[in-house]
Amino acid sequence: MNKEKLSFKALFPMLLFIIIYLGSGILTGSLKNMPVEVAFLISSFVALFLNKKIKFSEKVEIFCKGGGNSNIILMCIIFILAGAFSQISKDMGAVSSVVNFGLSLFPSKVLVPALFIISCFLSLSIGTSIGTIVALTPIAIGLSDKSGNPLGLCCAAVLGGAMFGDNLSIISDTTIVATKTQGCEMRDKFKANFKLVLGPALMSVFLFYFSSNSNLQINSLITYEYNILKMLPYLFVLVTALCGIDVFIVLLFGIFSSGVIGLLLKSFTIQELINSSSKGIQGTGKIIIVVILVGGIIELVKMNGGIEYIIYHIKNKVKTKRDAELWIGILVSIIDICIGNNTIAVVSAGPIAKEISDEYELEPKIVASILDTFSAGVQGVLPYSNPMLAVVGLATTISAFDIIKYNYYNILMIVVTFIAIFIRSLKMDKNSKIDIVKIKE
Repeated sequence: MNKEKLSFKALFPMLLFIIIYLGSGILTGSLKNMPVEVAFLISSFVALFLNKKIKFSEKVEIFCKGGGNSNIILMCIIFILAGAFSQISKDMGAVSSVVNFGLSLFPSKVLVPALFIISCFLSLSIGTSIGTIVALTPIAIGLSDKSGNPLGLCCAAVLGGAMFGDNLSIISDTTIVATKTQGCEMRDKFKANFKLVLGPALMSVFLFYFSSNSNLQINSLITYEYNILKMLPYLFVLVTALCGIDVFIVLLFGIFSSGVIGLLLKSFTIQELINSSSKGIQGTGKIIIVVILVGGIIELVKMNGGIEYIIYHIKNKVKTKRDAELWIGILVSIIDICIGNNTIAVVSAGPIAKEISDEYELEPKIVASILDTFSAGVQGVLPYSNPMLAVVGLATTISAFDIIKYNYYNILMIVVTFIAIFIRSLKMDKNSKIDIVKIKE
């Protein structure tokens, strides 16, 4: 690596974004007062005016190259398809059917852990933590009122489950970004990720059970209406994705099946179906804008030696593959803590993680899993993260800290991921010793 190309100054656009975005939140009391796309736009202008040795027109071309590379465009198209599928399914009534189906399965005495399980399944199906929170937090509030369980406990069950699906779903923003930046298959990342989060999820179910009131007095005569047919598109999308079918085909099939079922059940008219598709597509506009801007900024940062600067200094601390994996997790966590958005954290850390991954020959599916899991885990314990603000915004009588102390899942997934990295390194060391012995023989 050429040390002359290393430049801390090249990182200034990304640091400026953190200062603008987080600083605005601290000064005004709300991160919503500085839209993330505006903060990145300002950082983009600054990035274009750095390095006076290169013509401005050339820097614009480099920025456009970064924002328009094949991975960025691919992500944008997948976001568009995922947005359309998510909105059509919601308007067709799939979300309410999934929620009611889950509630109808469980007896009243296990409703808090059941709420966590339903939240896991719903977020896995629809690919968004916010959508899950909006759908289930009112149920959590009602459950708390009727059962005597702490509202923070019930909301933590929803938040933890929401982050479970946000971390695993094939139509989640973070999953799409993590897999595309690392160049791995969605199916492979899902399998690697599932091994990490299954343990924390099962432990959380037991912890929610033991933390909840065992003398619930819920009306057993309440019935929950659902339609199995409306749930099928979610099932189709999950199964076909795990079978290794291309994500484009998976999402197109999901859109088609949701539309057909909605029309057959008269959930909407053809015009309403078109409007629903449009609404879903437009809803992805913000993340698409951010991804393009970040892609351009990262390309300029790379050109000016910023990425090499990070890698060089990380390499000084990295001696093994385990160290590389840990630093990737630490890097995405720090960015997430600074900006409070796991998707943007993965978008920002992804290209750097890829460089480190290539340098130390890490498995792309493992790196994608580490990026997604650490960023999702941090989200559930940040008082100012988007999912946390969504929960607190709906359950107005509690604070974020009332929820965090019960959010077993997010805490456990971070701990287990750290442990998994160390266990994997021990296995690699053992295999290396076996190989050395074989060579000597």
